[in-house]
Amino acid sequence: MEIDVIKRNNVNIIGEGKRSIIFAAGFGCDQSVWKDMIDDFTEDYQVVLFDYVGAGKSDLQSYDEVRYSTLKGYAQDVLEICAALDLENAIFIGHSVSSMIGMLASLEHPNFFSHLIMIGPSPRYLNDPPEYVGGFEEEDLRGLLAMMEQNYIGWTSAFATTLLSTADRPDVKQELEDRFCSTDPLIARQFAEATFFADNRSDLPNVTTPTLILQCSEDIIAPPFVGDYLHNQMPSSTLKEMMAVGHCPHMSHPEETIKLIKAYIEE
Repeated sequence: MEIDVIKRNNVNIIGEGKRSIIFAAGFGCDQSVWKDMIDDFTEDYQVVLFDYVGAGKSDLQSYDEVRYSTLKGYAQDVLEICAALDLENAIFIGHSVSSMIGMLASLEHPNFFSHLIMIGPSPRYLNDPPEYVGGFEEEDLRGLLAMMEQNYIGWTSAFATTLLSTADRPDVKQELEDRFCSTDPLIARQFAEATFFADNRSDLPNVTTPTLILQCSEDIIAPPFVGDYLHNQMPSSTLKEMMAVGHCPHMSHPEETIKLIKAYIEE
């Protein structure tokens, strides 16, 4: 089983530290998005990198439409990686939807994780007035899925621009486009539907793992209300508002992201 899981999710381990840190990429991305951050952790930690099935160099033959129709299927990947590597009390760093995937994994097996670090998380992207503002109306998300089907290449460019919320980093925009384009459009669409129509609000009060929430500035995907909501609903959480603009600070502002994560861990 261990060999199958390692190959399936293209698991790579770097560093000699006794404690483990798992880096989990967001929607449409693979482990390479962490390239500007991991060197700052390899001296003190065992860094675990992986790809969800359907992304990067994962085993595409392992993709199962039923399993990956919800975020629980991706959380199962995380749990199986932890079991295969015999991890305990690992620090889980998840970007965007991976924040919720890591949370779901921690609810099922809390012993695997000592801390959760959520970068730009959202438990629900759809607005649910008047109590909740996720940032999107259903027609917006249906339109996004339709565009993915009709013009996937055009969608990759438009979505990369939305994620960054700034024109100052064309290099990062191109990186995001390249990663989106390398993903099978059918798999990307199903992951998008599982992501954008998920609702994990009821899970938040049950999270016992200490959690750092990193809230970006001018983040269209996860607006400030969402970070505040998460913090208020999760009993063991810490909220930090970032200077970084957009939804991908690990790529656009790695220095600030590293600084906040290390400060939290070292506390």
